[in-house]
Amino acid sequence: MYLKFAALATVAAVWTTTAPVPANGAQIEGPAASGGPPNQGSEETIGDVDIPSSRQRAHDIIVNGRRVNADILTTYPGGQVGTGARNGVLGNIENGKSPFSTSSYSEQFMLDRQADTASEALALEPSVRATQGTGAPFDSFYIRGYPINEGTSGEIAFDGTYGVAPSFRIFTDYAERVEVLKGPSAALTGMSPNGGIGGTINIVPKRANDDLTRFTFDFGSTLRPGAQADIARRIGAGDAWGARVIAAVRDGDTPYDDQSERTVLGALALDYHGHRVRAWLNLVAQTDRFDAPLRPYFASAGVKIPGVPDGSTNPTQRWEYSNVDDFGGLLRMEYDATDHITLFGTAGARRSDVDRYFASSRVIQNDRGDTTTSPQLYQMRIEAYTFEAGVRARFATGPISHSLVAQGSYYDEDTTRYLSPVATTYRSNIYAPSRAHYSAPAESGDRPRLSDSTLKGVSVADTLSALDEKVLLTIGARRQTIRAHNYTSNVGTLSGSYDRSATTPFVGLVLRPAKWVSFYGNHVEGLSRGDTAPAQASNSGEILAPYVARQIEAGMKLDFGSIGGSISAFRITRQLGELGRTNVYAQTGEQRIRGLEFTAYGRATARFGILGGLTLLDGELIRTEVLANKGNKPIGVPKIQLNVGADWDIPFATGLNVSAAVVRTGRQFVDAANRQALPAWTRLDLGLRQTVDITGRQVTIRGAVSNVTNQKYWSGVASFGTFFQGAPRTFSLSASIKM
Repeated sequence: MYLKFAALATVAAVWTTTAPVPANGAQIEGPAASGGPPNQGSEETIGDVDIPSSRQRAHDIIVNGRRVNADILTTYPGGQVGTGARNGVLGNIENGKSPFSTSSYSEQFMLDRQADTASEALALEPSVRATQGTGAPFDSFYIRGYPINEGTSGEIAFDGTYGVAPSFRIFTDYAERVEVLKGPSAALTGMSPNGGIGGTINIVPKRANDDLTRFTFDFGSTLRPGAQADIARRIGAGDAWGARVIAAVRDGDTPYDDQSERTVLGALALDYHGHRVRAWLNLVAQTDRFDAPLRPYFASAGVKIPGVPDGSTNPTQRWEYSNVDDFGGLLRMEYDATDHITLFGTAGARRSDVDRYFASSRVIQNDRGDTTTSPQLYQMRIEAYTFEAGVRARFATGPISHSLVAQGSYYDEDTTRYLSPVATTYRSNIYAPSRAHYSAPAESGDRPRLSDSTLKGVSVADTLSALDEKVLLTIGARRQTIRAHNYTSNVGTLSGSYDRSATTPFVGLVLRPAKWVSFYGNHVEGLSRGDTAPAQASNSGEILAPYVARQIEAGMKLDFGSIGGSISAFRITRQLGELGRTNVYAQTGEQRIRGLEFTAYGRATARFGILGGLTLLDGELIRTEVLANKGNKPIGVPKIQLNVGADWDIPFATGLNVSAAVVRTGRQFVDAANRQALPAWTRLDLGLRQTVDITGRQVTIRGAVSNVTNQKYWSGVASFGTFFQGAPRTFSLSASIKM
């Protein structure tokens, strides 16, 4: 694995060393669709991040010294959200020109929220709900009522590519943006490794946009200290070369009883911008170690969901642990064959090593909250490799302009695992946890193969524009091939396999009668790998055929320069695997979710900013083997998801900003029979930011209180019916020094 990363780095070095370096001040010709330093035009400083004030698309800016950033679009005033996001194979598109619904949260937003993980960075995204909490070693989500990142494959993209980002938990230290492309998007992004269909979360990595030296120190409620160094430099003729190094460590007790966490990470970003050649290399390494990690609950059939315990309560034993190490890298290169044709390619890889001893969930046995827990030793390695190549071309046919892209992709993943027998089952209670004696698990020096999969695809898309981009029509399709094998746990013998292909189309239309408003619609399909029959099924281990999820969406987007928003309506359908009356697991079910989304972002006035929205969901099981469940609500899909945030620059105190956010989630069912439900909940967060100049150095101090009222609540539900407790009142404090 490490040798392959060394090979990628060598290729990058050879490429950039032999690439021509034009004289200082030379222009860049042609589009740069993947990344680089931004323009040197006028900027506003918000907190300790410089925000380009131009609303122009970054890759259209040509300035002295090659200061071009095509990796991200600029932000709305206030610096919290981007004016657009990556739309899969279509590249970066401004909100008003995209036929799809996207969100993009900036580094400034993450710093001000003191969001350490991607899950925390999406706290104000109304289409997203996290299904595991901050004290767990994994991040998983629902987007538009459908789960993603619930498996071990890792379904969060890194710079638009799967198979690079850490499998289980993403830290924001190395993220410039966290983007969300909503709805089934496999036709745009390629099929996600675990088949998630609700949308795509993409991490835009930090790069050397400008020279930067910044140190950040932070503390949590229980004085869990942390420190980060973030250093970037541009060098060479015309600042053609860039390097950014990020290192961070956090270690100490968390707000949960008996829990501690140690996180260490490092990231390196290198880039080169020549006359026609561009190259980027990103490497990320991290380790995340928990003692007594939080685990979700599962309620036995017929048991009413009990009241929520205190948020700091942790029934996990002190001797249960989770150790996860991740290492990933991505090399991206582009070459402008002409002013209108660009060739591009990527190569990436990731390795995740997991060593943990805990139970996947604890089972609630009765209304009193008594539980049983059966820990198992779980040792896993996941290795993934990914490659992409393609061409982008711009041309015109009469009055119609075209932006054509063709791309081929290859993704390969291998998983090995050892799962020990249950050594002990201990009893406890969610309100008064008991302590159990340590029982050593049976260990093995071998990790037999558990699964492997290969995803191959070819995409072609064309965006046709007319009348000065007042009308934009996007059409495209993706041919996807899935080859997968499952193996008997702890044995390694083949238990199931398939090799299937399908073609999924997409079409999107944007009408822009004025610059401040656009109307859009889309039909998009996403291919997902079939479910695997569970152990209790008579066909256990069988992999079901791939299925296609379909979305129809229409809406309106508004952009008034300093503030923007959107209104959208959508419908998503997908097939479901079910255990039928004959004990055979088959795709006999179908789920439909209809929804309305409202979003708003930017500055309502020069000093007052807003961010958030409302998602209304109407989920239904429209076809099911169990007739009594037909018409029921799907697991984990509430009727309402509300996120409202606001911040205010205090006029009589220079550099002082206060913020508040309210998050509400409606009732959620944890079973398909709709007999067990989590009550609705509401949370209030408050924040404070002060920016001062000390001896010529910019210092930003941030303080925040999450869950101000110390609300007790069940926060989220995974698709298999496990649910998580919400975090208690939590305090955080940080100080950033920009040298």
